[in-house]
Amino acid sequence: MGACNIPLAYLITFRCYGSWLHGDARGSIDRYHNQYDTPFIPPDERWQQYNLRALERSPVELDTAQRTAVAAAIRLTCEIRGWRLRAINVRTNHVHTVVSASSRPGLVLNAFKANATRRMRETGCWTHAYSPWSDRGSKRYLWTPRSVGRAIEYVINGQGDKLPDFYVDDEE
Repeated sequence: MGACNIPLAYLITFRCYGSWLHGDARGSIDRYHNQYDTPFIPPDERWQQYNLRALERSPVELDTAQRTAVAAAIRLTCEIRGWRLRAINVRTNHVHTVVSASSRPGLVLNAFKANATRRMRETGCWTHAYSPWSDRGSKRYLWTPRSVGRAIEYVINGQGDKLPDFYVDDEE
């Protein structure tokens, strides 16, 4: 990655296992429905119930101790690796961060998930052998100060609202 190809920050989001299944009322994406600014897969109660029954274990919901451990792990990961954590919001079923890092976003995402799980195990609030996280996660590139600001605002204050378009009017 050349210097001119490094974004100012990334919006990294990852979900707890089983917390947002295909068919969900919020819509969903898959490898065929994941292009920017295209519609989600529409809700389908039967498909959601099918996917719920297909889970290998119960969906994960983070309690207060787990959320605290996850936040501490992400902060420590950023400190150790020299990444700038601009915003964090650890929810019961997902985690949002805005982070500036000279690493690829997949490495950042994987480090956050691995270290969060490790920290929960060390503090005794995650005793399972399996990961609490769903596979993959979202990695949005934030190229301008305005898009970084919008992402930070969303992570800190915009939970429950529709994800904003971080790139609108960025040319101004």
